[in-house]
Amino acid sequence: MSTMTQYILEFESYLKEEKQVSSNTLVSYMRDINQFFEWLGLRGEKAIADIAQKDIEDYVAKLRNSGKSTATLSRCAASLKCFFAKAMESGAIKKNPAAKVNLDKQSRKLPQVLTSKEVELFLEQPDTTDAKGIRDKAMLELLYATGIRVTELISLNCSDINMAVGIICCRSADKERVIPMYSVAIKALQDYMENVRPLMIADEDEEALFVNVNGSRMSRQGFWKIVKAYQKKANIKKEITPHTLRHSFAAHLLENGADIRAIQEMLGHADISSTQIYTKVVKKQLKDVYNKAHPRA
Repeated sequence: MSTMTQYILEFESYLKEEKQVSSNTLVSYMRDINQFFEWLGLRGEKAIADIAQKDIEDYVAKLRNSGKSTATLSRCAASLKCFFAKAMESGAIKKNPAAKVNLDKQSRKLPQVLTSKEVELFLEQPDTTDAKGIRDKAMLELLYATGIRVTELISLNCSDINMAVGIICCRSADKERVIPMYSVAIKALQDYMENVRPLMIADEDEEALFVNVNGSRMSRQGFWKIVKAYQKKANIKKEITPHTLRHSFAAHLLENGADIRAIQEMLGHADISSTQIYTKVVKKQLKDVYNKAHPRA
C-alpha cells in the first residue's frame, strides 16, 4: 500500500469516526479527494509534501473549465482543505496547500427556493383518491415539513415516527435529530401508514416507511422521478429537485422569524455557515419584492 493511499484511508476513517459526517458528505468528500489524486497522478506522482497551492488551483481551474458548477467547486475546495488540514495535523506536511485557495464567493449561486404559493401548488398535485397519490402526498408533505435530505427520507423506518407527539427521529452517521411536523403532514402520513402502506408492502416484516410499487424501500431515483412528474403536472417553471423542498423549508422558516440555530439543528448542519446562506436568500427575495413594488424603485 502506497503512503498516499494510507493518508486517504486515514482521512476516510477520520471523517467517519471523528467528524461523523453524513453518508452523502462522506461519499462526496472521498470522491473529491480520489479524483484530485487521480488527476495529479496523470501529471506525475508527487509526494504529499510536494503538493503546492498551484496544483490545487490548476485542478479547480480544470473543473471550472469543464463546466462544473460553483457549488461543486466550493465543495471540492472544502474537501481538499479538510484533507490537507488533517495531513498537517498528523505531521505529514508543514503547510496546508489548499488553505488559501479561495473561490469567488460573490459568484456562488444561491439555493433555488419556491415561494409559499408554489409550494402549496406543488403539494396539491398528488391525487389522494388512489394509493400511490396518498403515498406521494405523505412523502412530499413530510419533506417540506421537516427539511430532511432525500436519503434521510427514504431511509426512515416506521419506528422513526412518533405520530402521537408529531415528530420524526432522523438518523445519519451515528447522529440523530428530532424534528417536529405540522398538522397537514401528520394527517397525510397517518392516512398513508394506516390505509395504504399495509396494502403496498411485499413483506409484513418490511421496516421501510416509504415503499415503491413492488413493496420494497423507495429508492432515490424513484423519488426523483416522482418529484419531476409533479413539477411537470403543476407547470412550475423553476427547476424542482428533492433538495429544493429542503431549501424552501429553511428559507420559509427564516423568513417567518425562526431562530437560525434552531434551523441549523433541524437541517443537521455541522457548521452554522451552511445555514447562513439562507439569510442571503431571504434578503434577496425582500430586495426583489422591494424593487418590483416600490413606486420609486
